[in-house]
Amino acid sequence: MTVSKNLPPDLKPYERCEKYGPSVLNDAELLAVILRTGSVGENSVSLAGRLLALGDLGDITRMSHEKLRKIRGIGKVKAMQLLCIGELARRIAGKKRRELPLLDSADRIAEYYMEDLAREKREKVYLLMLNSRFRLLHETLLSLGTVNSAPLSPREVFTEAMRHDASAVVLLHNHPGGDPSPSKEDIRITEILAKAGELVQIPLADHIVIGDHCYISLRESGVLA
Repeated sequence: MTVSKNLPPDLKPYERCEKYGPSVLNDAELLAVILRTGSVGENSVSLAGRLLALGDLGDITRMSHEKLRKIRGIGKVKAMQLLCIGELARRIAGKKRRELPLLDSADRIAEYYMEDLAREKREKVYLLMLNSRFRLLHETLLSLGTVNSAPLSPREVFTEAMRHDASAVVLLHNHPGGDPSPSKEDIRITEILAKAGELVQIPLADHIVIGDHCYISLRESGVLA
């Protein structure tokens, strides 16, 4: 069964996309175009709608191949298509970040990293090293897990910063639960690194916590003076 078979003209995603462009398609229609076919007794738009009932586009493309295969109507090929679409989206977001490495505000930093970290299942802590014009020199993944389980060493942070000749650094990490509110440990680490940065003359410009498509800047929150 093709994506448009048995659908009225105003519901055919291919025809709508061709006539008006992909921006007019809703999420189910976009998925239907990608999937191309439905399953027995079900067209592709219906299948896409059933998928979206399980989560949004990000949730679906981050499912494992095995979990996708358990969904009725999703075989090996469709599962691989969905996984590849998600990977393409993440690579495009990463490429954009590398091409536009100006990180002169909390908004800009959060925008560049949000797609990668907003739905990450594990906590990741990054050190961003900036030059005097707030352009990204280098990023280093400092830890996986949680800040509590893997305390950050000021020596590690600023040795890395000096190795890349950074003029300032930003600490960045995500909260997998979705709430970006800083923990007591987040605040403690921020204060320790800020003092260490003053000693080596490499200031901690900010500490940003990413949640589910939201963020908190500890500088804007008043933790950093």
